[in-house]
Amino acid sequence: MINQLKRAIILENYQNPKNRGLVNDNSYFEVNTNSDSCIDQIDLQVKIENEKIKDIRFDGEACAICTSSTSIMINSLIGKNIDEAKKIINNFENMIDEKEYDEKLLGEAVVYSDISKQPNRKNCALLTWNGIKKVIEGRN
Repeated sequence: MINQLKRAIILENYQNPKNRGLVNDNSYFEVNTNSDSCIDQIDLQVKIENEKIKDIRFDGEACAICTSSTSIMINSLIGKNIDEAKKIINNFENMIDEKEYDEKLLGEAVVYSDISKQPNRKNCALLTWNGIKKVIEGRN
């Protein structure tokens, strides 16, 4: 993917993020994610029914990388069963950590394939992905 297209996707997801705004619904799992190194602090709500991610909501204050990564994550995971979501999350983490990954599984999330060139931004891209991973692992 060319850099110009990557920037356009990141900017679009930053300016018009998917599913921003929390809901007052006890059927959602909730987790707060925050960074020790920058302003990123995002609350996530995740609705899981029958081992499938039905909805993900978020709100908070975050940089462009974190906000756009959250929006792309939401798009990537809603409608997926837990095993599919785990594979996508694992591949995203591998990509960020410069390990082997399956680009086809990531869809738009592949726009962060070069984030390792800016190590201080890796946490921004990973923050909410780590949060949803906590939800998935800790919901039982």
